[in-house]
Parts: sequence; structure tokens; C-alpha cells
Amino acid sequence: MNAREIIDANRYMVLGTSNAGGVPWASPVWFAQRDHREFFWVSRPEARHSRNLAERPQLAIAIFDSTVEPYHGQAVYISATAEIVEEGVEVFSAESLAQGMAEWTLARVTGPAHLRLYRATASEMWTLAEGDVRDPVQLPRARRTA
Repeated sequence: MNAREIIDANRYMVLGTSNAGGVPWASPVWFAQRDHREFFWVSRPEARHSRNLAERPQLAIAIFDSTVEPYHGQAVYISATAEIVEEGVEVFSAESLAQGMAEWTLARVTGPAHLRLYRATASEMWTLAEGDVRDPVQLPRARRTA
């Protein structure tokens, strides 16, 4: 499988964050993606990974199928920068609806709502090649916003 196929075949990604002091934390989150470069999820700002991202927005992401037999897994590894956003809720909502879940609107991630929408934008991406070697993936071109 190539990176796009691995991303498309999975519903969860693991966020690797750290606080300002460098203490690491890993969190699985359900995600939606745009152009295999931007990754969206919702979280409470009080969650440990959200607090870490507020202090240090750089993160690592791993996307993989944990149900396969050992030595048969394929994964995508991503270096990214995260931020709270409002733009992109339509991407998250479309994926939610496609999987039979609820619609997401700005009202669910702004103002008095308990959750916020996060976006990680990939700066580097790899898959694992034969021999346990990281194989760089060419990132899609950045989406232009008007």
C-alpha cells in the first residue's frame, strides 16, 4: 500500500505531542483528511494533547492498522504543525456523515462548545520500506486559500 491508501483505509491516527518541557504524550484520535496533507480532529482544549499543542504545536502522527499480524503492518509517519481552526469543519463533517455519524457545524466547535476543531498540516511524510527503512513520500501541493 502507498501512503494515500494507508491514510484512506484507517479511521484513527496517533498524535505524538510534548509539552514545553519536552514530556511526551500519545493520543489516538478519529480523523478526517483533506488532500492527504491536512488532518482534522476534534478535542477538548483541556485534554493533555491539546494543552501540549497549545505550548508546542509541532507533533508527530502515525497512521496504521493495528489489527494485522506482526511484521505485516504498514504505516504512514508524519511530521506536522497543529492549530485550532474553524475552516475545515466541512471536511470533518463530510467524513463523519460518510461513516454514519452526526453532522458537524461551526456551532459545535466554537463559542461555548466544549470541543474545538484541530488541523495538523504535514511538513514531512514517510512510509516504512522493506528492511525497516523510512521511505520519504512526496507531499501533495499545499491548498491555496483565497
